[in-house]
Amino acid sequence: MKLTGGAAANYFRKPDPTHTALLIFGADPMRVADKRQQAILALVGPQGEEEMRLTRINASDLRKDPALLDDAIKAQGFFPGHRVAFVEDATDGMAKVIDAALSDWQQGDAQVVISAGQLTAKSALRKVVEGHRNAVAIGLYDDPPTIADIEQALAKTNIPQPDRDVMDALMALAATLEPGDFRQTLEKVSLYKRGDDTALTIADIMANAPQSAEVDVDDVLEIVATGQADKLGPLLRNLYAQGVAPVTLCIGAMRHFRLLHIVASDPGGPASGIGRLRPPVFGPRRDKIIRQASHWGRDRLERALTALTDVDLQLRSANTAPPHALMERTLIRLAMMARR
Repeated sequence: MKLTGGAAANYFRKPDPTHTALLIFGADPMRVADKRQQAILALVGPQGEEEMRLTRINASDLRKDPALLDDAIKAQGFFPGHRVAFVEDATDGMAKVIDAALSDWQQGDAQVVISAGQLTAKSALRKVVEGHRNAVAIGLYDDPPTIADIEQALAKTNIPQPDRDVMDALMALAATLEPGDFRQTLEKVSLYKRGDDTALTIADIMANAPQSAEVDVDDVLEIVATGQADKLGPLLRNLYAQGVAPVTLCIGAMRHFRLLHIVASDPGGPASGIGRLRPPVFGPRRDKIIRQASHWGRDRLERALTALTDVDLQLRSANTAPPHALMERTLIRLAMMARR
């Protein structure tokens, strides 16, 4: 049986202990690890491993000794409670071994939990589990986390449910981070708010969110958009020293000025335009974008985008002009435009 969407999310929260097996697969190993950890914890409880009710079987060990899985399923523990035999990093090459073990499974045996990487629809392992009358397969794809996923993550870290604006900010952040990084961010927020009874704010989130390498690019774009041409040289040298290519900077500039153009072009003005952006923009960055869009105006932003498009074409062509000089000259030109 295959589960998707809300049914899959509900199953992870409360897996059926009477099922023979659960297969969790996906391209993102962190996401797979997070969900199988959630499922196993729900099945055996926090003391399951200490009480030896959880048997871990690595894929490489199972290849060498196929009897390991059947032994783990049939073994009787010293402690009462549900038992799980966990097969980690399974592949299609183990389909026959797992099929044989599931066929021999009986009520009272250890439940089998299997994690795997990305599996296609033709996968032999998927066919074994999905075709079993008492087993469940769940695929994890690159969809952004749902509100239910984030609410559950908040509950795990003892953070009270925030208001709508803060939840929107969390959803936007979750869509840009790896699952493990997002989980660590929430843990940092939880520690940050310990002893603080005030409601969670966007500022609290931004204070604990990881800083990416794009912050340096954003620094340059801030200087350009606010007309501080005299500060460009040192910043650009530092940026290039870090290995950022001129074409990467150009792409970032086009993205930024396109965003300003969208906001400035809204019939209700920049304050209205900023509210229509998806994903939404929050905190100090929101205020900066409104100020910059208001200052530049739609017409000047169109000229800026034309200049960036021209230099982008030159950077990608066989042009012999030095790319760093081309990009620097264009950014200085834009910074001078901001002063008019």
